[in-house]
Amino acid sequence: MAHNLRQCRVLVKKAVNAGAKALFLPEASDYIGISGAETVKLVKSVHDSEFVLGLQEEARREKLPIHVGVHEPGLDVSKVKNTVLWIDEKGEIAHRYQKIHLFDVDIKDGPVLKESNCVEKGMKIVPPFTTSLGKVASTICFDLRFPEIGIALKRLGADIITYPSAFTVPTGKAHWEILLRARAIETQSYVIAAAQVGKHNEKRVSYGHSMIIDPWGAILADVGGIDDEPEIATATIDHDLLRKIRMEMPLLRRTDVYPEI
Repeated sequence: MAHNLRQCRVLVKKAVNAGAKALFLPEASDYIGISGAETVKLVKSVHDSEFVLGLQEEARREKLPIHVGVHEPGLDVSKVKNTVLWIDEKGEIAHRYQKIHLFDVDIKDGPVLKESNCVEKGMKIVPPFTTSLGKVASTICFDLRFPEIGIALKRLGADIITYPSAFTVPTGKAHWEILLRARAIETQSYVIAAAQVGKHNEKRVSYGHSMIIDPWGAILADVGGIDDEPEIATATIDHDLLRKIRMEMPLLRRTDVYPEI
């Protein structure tokens, strides 16, 4: 966690130098355990986590809001919560979302990854919150495969939907860009997807390719899959474009025919 905090401090410095209004970091930025047991063993509350306390200090000193994925203790002591926090410019935790959809795969003669073995699933969609960038809504990684959550967040007023992630390499190559662009197009929202990259341990490698996508589905930034140094991508959130797209092509849902999400 100390190493990961140092990496994030590098990103904070780069964001400040770039004039960014906020920094978006990936899912599980504090650590990725080699096993479910280690994931549970390492978890700390935000009040005791050197990682979270360090980011709160950075946000306060630089007056830079930070959106970051971390682990928190679960209600069940044998599990953790996979959450994302919004740390505001005062260094306070102003928003929290707990991952709803857990990544469970069991491929014949291939990898077995069952997040549900050690992670407690979230039970609610959290409404967007107001920031200097617009109304930001949070999801996490595997949530990306479920359009319902993005559509619900758009209905609740989201301008920006975030997908902090640690995608595997095979699923990343197959679906990462396609899914992100689809979520942006179908919600007519900006999508910010900060992604882990590179080798975590002998079992885990992440795809990378952090992206920022506009409401028309255009990729504004793609960091790529290089993991030798932490990098950031920047883009301008254009609210005139957001309004233009939503006004010129209104997505009028037929909730008289199918249920409202």
